[in-house]
Amino acid sequence: MPIKDQVAERARIDRIRRMERCLDKSGKAFDKMAKALAEYEAVQTDFKRLCDYYQGPKWMEDFEADEQKKLPENLKRGVLSEDAVYDLLTRNHELTSRMLKIIAKNVEEHRG
Repeated sequence: MPIKDQVAERARIDRIRRMERCLDKSGKAFDKMAKALAEYEAVQTDFKRLCDYYQGPKWMEDFEADEQKKLPENLKRGVLSEDAVYDLLTRNHELTSRMLKIIAKNVEEHRG
């Protein structure tokens, strides 16, 4: 086989190997993303319930009861910290904004 053909064949084989790695890496990432999105979707009812609680009067009542030492000492009460729920709301907003940017970029890049 002429050297030119050998070089072309080698380049083809290298290209196919690189593309196989891309395929494998992308497939694994997409599988992880699908699982993460399923978990994210599954928790939305609880997250909405938490947001409604935090933004409603019951959170402040519970917060004040905690401040007045009316709650059992061994009660887990991270939800009553002033930052925990707010930080989670912020993270949710950042994640959804990031997802929207990724979606918009993908739509633009794959417009046919």
